[in-house]
Amino acid sequence: MTESLAFDVFARGCASRETLEHATGRWGTLTLAALHAGSFRFNELRRRVDGVSEKMLAQTLHALERDGLVHREAQPVNPPRVDYRLTPLGESVAARLVELIALVEGRMPEVLAARERYDGSR
Repeated sequence: MTESLAFDVFARGCASRETLEHATGRWGTLTLAALHAGSFRFNELRRRVDGVSEKMLAQTLHALERDGLVHREAQPVNPPRVDYRLTPLGESVAARLVELIALVEGRMPEVLAARERYDGSR
């Protein structure tokens, strides 16, 4: 007997599909993986996630915060200070993404060889 899931990412209107997209899109994955190392201020995070624009990082953080993966903490100081860190749910998701990143990075020689074979056959 198969257990019925409350959410089905394969269903067009399922809310889990949007959250999966936020977490596994290019900037979401890199942001979550960076935050897995600890708390960051916005500009520190932007430097860590090389290539992300200010606008895209802001949108990514907003989506991840809305999904409950990232916590935003504004300090009442002058100049303003905002720190971002993972929530417990975000930690769980980020840990799996970091494992996937390590797997991909570790297998890159195979990927590059496959690309070379593919490109050579065309």
